[in-house]
Amino acid sequence: MKIGIVGLGYVGLPLAVAFAEAGCEVVGVDVAADRVATLREGRSHVEDIADERLAPVMERITFTTRYVELHETDAILVCVPTPLTRNREPDLGPLLSSARALSGVIRGGQTVILESTTFPGTTREHMVPLLEESGLRAGEDFALAFSPERVDPGRTDYTLKTTPKVVGGLTPTCTEAAVAVYARVCDTVVPVSTPEVAELSKLLENIFRSVNIALVNEMAMLADRMGIDIWEVVEAASTKPYGFMPFQPGPGMGGHCLPVDPFYLTWKAREYDLSTEFIELAGKVNQQMPYFCLEKAERALNDVGKPVRGARIVVFGVSYKAGVGDIRESPALKIIRLLRERGADLSYHDPHVPELPDFGLRSSDLSVVDGADLALIVTAHPTVDHADVTARAQLTLDLRGVTRSLGAGALQL
Repeated sequence: MKIGIVGLGYVGLPLAVAFAEAGCEVVGVDVAADRVATLREGRSHVEDIADERLAPVMERITFTTRYVELHETDAILVCVPTPLTRNREPDLGPLLSSARALSGVIRGGQTVILESTTFPGTTREHMVPLLEESGLRAGEDFALAFSPERVDPGRTDYTLKTTPKVVGGLTPTCTEAAVAVYARVCDTVVPVSTPEVAELSKLLENIFRSVNIALVNEMAMLADRMGIDIWEVVEAASTKPYGFMPFQPGPGMGGHCLPVDPFYLTWKAREYDLSTEFIELAGKVNQQMPYFCLEKAERALNDVGKPVRGARIVVFGVSYKAGVGDIRESPALKIIRLLRERGADLSYHDPHVPELPDFGLRSSDLSVVDGADLALIVTAHPTVDHADVTARAQLTLDLRGVTRSLGAGALQL
């Protein structure tokens, strides 16, 4: 089987490598010429795909900017970005552009699968008419399906192979065709009745997490005012063997999914005269967490007689999650901006993020904590010795609860 991949980012490139490892020929298309050039040299820009993993399959992957090279593939997987506009509305620009380009190169008998996260109806209402500009009929001349990506950067226990793959085709035959494609690289494929079911399932997964993170963050703010340790509360509730799933409080949400995906559904819901207040409230709570963390930092310094202005503050971890270097929507960036606006003397340490050009900062070594007024643990990378950080800093505020089990004397969120 020959597989085409449109979009070679954090979703597309791992797919390309997985299919190549399974013995398939792969054509990877990306509109970014510099990205394609780098990949042709065997250098990966995706953290989860090391150069050493890419090297053995280079002979089976063709990296190109030319859509026409997808014409001879058996299946085409579309993995382009679906961001939000400045007004927090869906931006389907990259998706629609790729569909228009595909309409000029697809042929009968191919299977086209959309993986990009989007609102229910996108596959049927947007992909179908654009692809049918080819003169071919979706569901008759070519198969069309939606299968949401379930990538969790940095995770090794659940991979593309071991995470069940949801697939919803335009017709039952389309679903069968898409299932056959993913069966080559996934242990379990879960067929559903329509693309809309698959599209909404992805949003439900992420909204579930968003809402529960917002709940525990709101509880953390209340517990703070009550003088109760929220971490101990979560641990106590977690002893219940049924009906409870623990979520950890923190400085807010980041990454490519949770801060973005819920807004796709809230936008679509307005077409049905429904206001998704519960989902939108969760987004507001999580967006406010950096401000609460700022207040905690101000109070911590104030308690030792120091103002934020002029204070030497070291931020530990600026990526959105532990173990990766992805800074998209990272709450650390908002916290840094807020502290800088209040006159703090800022530096940071992150083994995965060498620089923050927008702030004019580069990652410092651990010695930067010596003499600092405040060490602020925003993202707890496993390779950082946070007990040592706490011992060396005059004052430590831990927004992730990582120091609780270390017996370190840090202040907690």
